[in-house]
Amino acid sequence: MIKTLLISVAICAIPNIGFAQTPAKPLPEPSFSNDQPWPKAVFEIFRLAPGQHEAFVRSVAAYDEVSASVGLPPTRLYFHDHGDEWDVLMLKIIGEHEITPEMHAAMAAKTKELGLPSGPAFFLESRKNYASHKDTHTTGPISAAQWLARVDEWRQDNLGQSPLPPK
Repeated sequence: MIKTLLISVAICAIPNIGFAQTPAKPLPEPSFSNDQPWPKAVFEIFRLAPGQHEAFVRSVAAYDEVSASVGLPPTRLYFHDHGDEWDVLMLKIIGEHEITPEMHAAMAAKTKELGLPSGPAFFLESRKNYASHKDTHTTGPISAAQWLARVDEWRQDNLGQSPLPPK
């Protein structure tokens, strides 16, 4: 009986062995031209209040419903698996989606329809769910090759100068 069970488990696991070893497809290189400003992003890093993880995620989902009402995608969340002292990281690409005054008005109406807090009430209510919050403003996403191309272009335009301030 046990031998049959072990053989059955092994047979079921065989197809998964090849699947687990399939390499992930590479991400496409970020696209922007060298004559455009570099893309910008903000990472919001949250350490959630004890026992408030689900409430935080449900709150994000509710505001994602507001965004969806005007065709915007859901918030990009990354959940902590291992390492530093954060629980949720939120990624926002600056300028990724143009939000018109009409979209703002529709989102305000949807927020009210759903009974969600806004303005100062949002500030007060949202802070019940987290113990700390940090914003980190970044350049990116860009590849190393794109960054180096900009540095090389700067050096060509500024022969003999250092990109570092004088000592």
